[in-house]
Amino acid sequence: MTQQKTADLTPYQVGDHDTRPWGSYTVTAVGRNEAGEDVCEKDIHVLPQQILSLQSHEERREHWQVIDGTLTVILDGTRHDLPAGAAIRIPQGGIHCMANLTPENCTVREVQEGICREDDIKRYIDAYGRGTETVFGEAAENSIALYKELLTVLGK
Repeated sequence: MTQQKTADLTPYQVGDHDTRPWGSYTVTAVGRNEAGEDVCEKDIHVLPQQILSLQSHEERREHWQVIDGTLTVILDGTRHDLPAGAAIRIPQGGIHCMANLTPENCTVREVQEGICREDDIKRYIDAYGRGTETVFGEAAENSIALYKELLTVLGK
């Protein structure tokens, strides 16, 4: 049985699961690191030809490892195409998104460190009409331009 998060301010719990327009995630582990920060591990399944919002987090950093498939990442105005086995670090405040441009499923293991809550998402552009915020700066502008390019590739 899976459970969906009921409140964005609630800490993640093992087994939390949510379905989104781009795929789904399941929380596989929670705890604390040596610095006493929250740690949350998720398996993220990105459906073929889907993209997550361009976003940032003020209170956490993330490490993504591609388990299956190929992941396209935008991070602070740069595009990265990562095959299975590759990894990337998303710094606290980094403007980022993940996308699956292929016809195959993609699975990513995400490890969050810091304050791990669903409400720590600032969206800047979103393919599914969810609310967004205004962002300024060269990295943000370059990231938004790359995101729009990926939307064109995906036919969105």
